Amino acid sequence: MNAHFVRPDGLPPVNVYSHAVACNGQMIVVSGQVPLDADGNLVGSGDAEKQTTQVFSNLRKALAAGGAGIDDLVKLTVYLIDRADLDAFRRARDRVIAADRPPASSLVLVAGLVHPEFRVEIDAIAVV
Repeated sequence: MNAHFVRPDGLPPVNVYSHAVACNGQMIVVSGQVPLDADGNLVGSGDAEKQTTQVFSNLRKALAAGGAGIDDLVKLTVYLIDRADLDAFRRARDRVIAADRPPASSLVLVAGLVHPEFRVEIDAIAVV
């Protein structure tokens, strides 16, 4: 992938994301991934960190099916149902996302997700 991760002067400091990513190549768009395992069972009931870990595992599998990997991510959109889950999300994310090449990201607090026990959902764009 040919990508330029942008953190320009004059914009506020960031916390493991890039303000923009300029890239060319094949784009892979991944639908929102949720904390279900391969059998459709909820992983980490009530535990945002375990749920986020499962979501990133699912994201990794979806990317691989499209010929990409975590390092090819250029954009994440994260949906959390509770601001109190932010630190748990960050711990799980930081085990997966390289701090020197973080994708552009948005984090949105929402009133709920499709399943009442889901605490997090993540959709993504990758370029290879």
